[in-house]
Parts: sequence; C-alpha cells; structure tokens
Amino acid sequence: MHRSTTGFAIALAGVCSLIFPGVGGGAPSTTPAAQDVRSPTVAIADAYLATVAREFPEAGTANDLPGTDHGALSDNTTAGIARWRAYEDSVLQQLRAVDSRSLGTGADRVLHGVLLDQVERDVGVRVCRLELWGVASYVNGWQASLTDLARVQPAGTDELRALALQRARAIPRYIDNEVVLLQQGLRAGYSSPKVIVREVISQLDSLLAATPAQSPFSAPAQKDTTPAFQSAYHAIVRDEINPAVRRYRTFLQEKYLPAAREEIGVAANPDGRACYDAVVRQFSTVPMAADDVYATGQLQIQRLDAEMRPLALRLTGTEDVTRAMRMIVSDPRFMFRTEAEIIATAQAAQDRASAAMPRAFGLHTTVPVQIQPYPEFRAKAGAPGQYQPPPDDDSRPPIHLLNTWDPTHKSRAGTESTTFHETWPGHHQQGMVARGAKAQHKLVQVLYNSGFGEGWALYAERVADEVGLYSGDLDRFGYLASAKFRAARMVIDAGIHTRGMGYTEAQQFLSDQGTLSPAEVRGEVNRYISWPGQAPSYMIGNLEILRLRDAAKAKFGPQFDLRAFHDEVLGRGSVTLPLLRELVEEWIAGAAAPASHAR
Repeated sequence: MHRSTTGFAIALAGVCSLIFPGVGGGAPSTTPAAQDVRSPTVAIADAYLATVAREFPEAGTANDLPGTDHGALSDNTTAGIARWRAYEDSVLQQLRAVDSRSLGTGADRVLHGVLLDQVERDVGVRVCRLELWGVASYVNGWQASLTDLARVQPAGTDELRALALQRARAIPRYIDNEVVLLQQGLRAGYSSPKVIVREVISQLDSLLAATPAQSPFSAPAQKDTTPAFQSAYHAIVRDEINPAVRRYRTFLQEKYLPAAREEIGVAANPDGRACYDAVVRQFSTVPMAADDVYATGQLQIQRLDAEMRPLALRLTGTEDVTRAMRMIVSDPRFMFRTEAEIIATAQAAQDRASAAMPRAFGLHTTVPVQIQPYPEFRAKAGAPGQYQPPPDDDSRPPIHLLNTWDPTHKSRAGTESTTFHETWPGHHQQGMVARGAKAQHKLVQVLYNSGFGEGWALYAERVADEVGLYSGDLDRFGYLASAKFRAARMVIDAGIHTRGMGYTEAQQFLSDQGTLSPAEVRGEVNRYISWPGQAPSYMIGNLEILRLRDAAKAKFGPQFDLRAFHDEVLGRGSVTLPLLRELVEEWIAGAAAPASHAR
C-alpha cells in the first residue's frame, strides 16, 4: 500500500502510478522564474512543484523536475509526513482563495482545476492512515519503487555517480523507518492482511537471492561501468542495503505476520468503509459509492460477454465465454513458447500501432519505446505490463516493462492489447502528448491520475481495434477479455473491501471472467487486496471517455472527426475526469466544425 500524497509517479503503468510518500514543510526557498508576471494559480503551482522536487526527490528524479537532489530520499517518518500534510493544507487554502472569475478558459483554469482536485483527493485519503499499514505493498511498496528508482537513477559523470552512491546509502534508513511506521500501525489497530504479508516476504527472499552485482538495486552500476563506481555501489548493496532488507524481512516474519489481520478487505481496518470511498475517488477522480462500483462492473461484464460470443465460437467451438476463456489460458496451441516470442509479438504490435497513429490522432508521438522484461523478483506479481516515461532531456528512452514470466503457461491472447495499453495509443501516446502540451504548466504535464491515465489506456485498446491493429480473432478476443477483466476488477475490488468477498471466491470469479493464468489470477487478486480502490479506475475512466465521444458524435453527426476528439481529450495534459467532462462538453457545445491539431 503506498501512502499517496501526490500524483507524481516514478512510472505510469499498467499497474498504474507508483506514488511516493512525500514530506516537507513550508514554502520552497525558491520558485521557478518562468515568467515575470504570474497569475496567483501559476505562483501556487510553481511553489508546489518546487516543493515536490525538494521533498519528493524520488518523484523529482523520475519526472525530471528542476531542483531535484538525485542523492536524496524523502523523509518517511511520522514527523515528516505530518509536515508535508501541513504544507498541503496551506496549498489547499491558497487554491480555494483564488477568484474563479480570474481563471478564464485557458491554461490557468486547467492548472487550477487539476491542482485543486489533486490536493483535495490527497487530503481526503488521509482517513485511511495508509502510512501505518503499507507492508511494502505487493505491487508498489518500497521494494518496487526503490528498484524502479534505481533504473532511472542518473549516472555517467563524477557528480552523478557521487549522488547515486549517496542515495544508495540512504536506502537502509528509509527501510528502517518503514518498520517503525508498521509498529505504530499495529499499536493503533491497523494492519495488512496475512496473505499479502506472506507474498511480500517471498518477494524479499527473491530480492535477497540476487548477488550484489545482479540486484535490481544495482541498476545504476549496471549502466555505468566505471570500475570504482561499480565496486563502491556493489559494496553498499552487500553491506548496507541487503542487511536492511533482511531486517525488514525478519520483522515481517517474526513480529508482523502473527499480528496481521486475517480479513482481506480494508473494511477491517478503522474507518475502513470511509477509506474505500476515499481511495476510489483518489484514483478515479470521481466519487462513486462501493455499491455503484460493484453494479457497474456486473453490467459491463454482461455487455462484453455478448460481444465475445461469436469470437469464442470461432476460436474454440463454443459460445460459452467462460469455457472459451479457460481453453485459451490452458490449451498449448494458444500459449507462447519462449520469452523471446513474447517480446517479438509485443514489438510487432508496437510497430504497427506507431505507424497507424496519424489515422486517429492529430497530436501524436513518434518517439520509440524500448521493451524490457520485468525483473524476475517482480514478474510473479502478475501485472501484464508497465510504462516508464523518459525524462525531459531524453537521456534514456521510454520503457515498456513486459511480464514474460513462465511463457509456456502464458496465453498469446493478451499481449497485443497490453502493448497497445502501455505504448500506442495508450500510456506512451497520452504521456508524450501531455509532455508536448507547451501551453500547459509543467505540473499539468507530469501530474498523473489513474481515472484519466488508465481510463485512457483502456479506451486505447478499443481504439486499436477500431483502426484494425489486432492480428486476428485470438488477439481481438484478448482485447475484449482485457476489458471484461477490468469490469471484473470492479466487482472484485468492491466485493473484497466492502462486501466480505473471500480470497478463493475472488480468484474463482476472476478466473471465470478473464484469460489469465492461475498465477496471474493470484497476482491480480493480491494486487486488489493490497491496493484498494485503484482497480476500478480503469473502467470508470474508459466509460467516461466513451460517454463524451458518444455526445460528440450525437452533436456533429457525419462531421464527427475522431482525430479532433482525441486531440481535445489529450491536448491539455493529464486532467481529472470532472474537468475533462466540463471542457469537452464546452467544446461540443461551442464547436461548429471540429478540426484536429494535425501537424
């Protein structure tokens, strides 16, 4: 469980954002001097961005924020978290004091709406006390976020190598602070479920099994081959980082696991129902009651079943979608054979998608994406893929992390849809267009919310179908199964956290509704348990974008321009769903003849 305090991410992923627990206090010592005369909103945003860069150095490195200390980690102590929240409260007061009449209709309005909503959601999720029961979340705890950070750690010069070593030496303190927070949580009645604690212990065992040179923590020394740097870095991993990981692992095994809760739903924690409502809004940006989350998921499953039946019949000889899915995840003729085959399939899909973008987008990116397999210790977590954006200086490429674990038991059906989700027209397309939105403040370019980001990426899987990118029936079935899988997530997430759905029941339900292998099903259910409220955001955002598209089609009729609509949705950066609705509806009402921003 991450302790979400900002929408800054180390990765924009199929598993959504990896968000750091920032701290800090007061206003920044300096603010960017981007313009001589700034609006009140821009001044607030400049200060906020500078504060994040200083107090969230992990996110600063990942998002290439000016003023970032690449040798530091955030202060994840109770006092540090409290200081950050005090600063956050002051930002909220400043934003609410801005006269809405001064915002106009352009970039200032977008900036104010995005930042106000972000801070309001961050304040709202405090009810969860996430910092007290994180247990290095199965999906995005420190064992994932700090090794992801290692991948993007700058090196290559004497100064950067020194900073990398400095940051590596800070990791043990960070891990030890996590133990202190968990101890405080147990005393206050908060804990993580035993099933997740056991999984994290297994992850840590895999992490510790690697040699210092092979450890994911050693990524900076794997790309900077300076002998003295490599030797020093490997020594830190061996003598400082790994012992801290072992201390954390021993604490989990001996102290935390016996006290952890048996119940898998967040409702078992204090204020658990209020927490669930808060995290649903945190991730999707719209309030949605747990019962509505559950019902929407059920309705979408029924709709998608009807669309999948003809494909199921052609592929497997049965119209029973559940039976067809079980065949597609078990029959050897539908399986991959090697990791190389998985990567080749993804690369071919990515190449087709890149070439097809001008047909559906005026604003689009041509920057290539590098495909890399997940590190082995994370592959079993079950996430199909993840996107890591490039820094502004393009010193490293954008990366598509692809799950290639156990290829002979991995169905071919889902790889193309995962690729379109993570690269074009999904996260890569959305993120790079946002980065190119020069009229928008840097904050709007880099802030991320799952409702818009993951909603767009799921919608992108559909766009890929509409422009003919899927190779055949199996891959189209996989795309529809992917959408059905996101609908099933809504049912399971709300079911686990508010309706008492059990572990076995959740696994069986997901197995019946998707094309995942048993290992992937287990990984996904563990994800929902350790990350409440995130999984529904995909379908919530997708449905909102489709609703807006239908409204545009109804208004423009034969003159509807898909490229213009997509440019309108993506062209302002990563906005919230309520703001997107407001802006697109205004565009629909005011536009006489839409035209895309082709270039």
